[in-house]
Amino acid sequence: MSAGMFEGKTVIVSGVGPGLGRETALVAAREGANLVLAARSEDKLAAVAADVEAAGAKVVIKRTDIGVAADREALIATAIDAFGGIDALVNNAAFEASFGGLEATPDSDFEQAIATNLIGTLGLTRLAIPHLKTSRGGIVMVGSQTMFKPPPEALQIAYAASKGALLGASRHLAMEVGAFGIQVNTVAPGWMWGPPVEYYMGFLAEQQGLSREEVITTMTKPLAMDFFATDGDVAEVIGFFASSRAKGVTGQVILVNGGEYMQ
Repeated sequence: MSAGMFEGKTVIVSGVGPGLGRETALVAAREGANLVLAARSEDKLAAVAADVEAAGAKVVIKRTDIGVAADREALIATAIDAFGGIDALVNNAAFEASFGGLEATPDSDFEQAIATNLIGTLGLTRLAIPHLKTSRGGIVMVGSQTMFKPPPEALQIAYAASKGALLGASRHLAMEVGAFGIQVNTVAPGWMWGPPVEYYMGFLAEQQGLSREEVITTMTKPLAMDFFATDGDVAEVIGFFASSRAKGVTGQVILVNGGEYMQ
């Protein structure tokens, strides 16, 4: 049997919860990684850690708010203390609980989105870079299709602005660290079937007086495929970008969206 693409390597995943963070951790675990999991909720971290350990991987957890500099430093220190290095960083943590257009969105939502999604993410990445230079590792930013195509059903101007800024920064970063063998790429999900979208489909069904299946059929109609990509589908692409199998790819963004929007 061939070794997994993270065999003996250490992967940090921020923003770990029951959706994409968990699925990303499980992909890395399946491929032999040592996992360092971070999130603001210790309960969610413990639950995902149990799943990762059940999959046979080594894992440490660290409660982390990436918007807090001391938390970012402690997370990197935890990875080094536990496993001696860092081979990949998956920036999944984000503030996304802001909905609406400009008139409906307060300045405080923009400030929090920028503080977390841009400054917090880049601050954590800055701390990881010296270790990634040694390992010639990978950085993955988790973006969103909303950077390119605002969904009329759910405008998120503050979230989209912060993720768009992160995409621009990541391309500069790719130029900065490419000579050290570090690849920097972005995975941008569209409608991603997992806990948040499942809840939203139920909300729309109740609001419109339809069954959930009817709402899903309507929502998937614009897709080239007739189904939503899942959290797990997105996690597989993140795993590839974080690994040495993507060593010839940097500064790129890939949409995982069932063909709803094509670049």
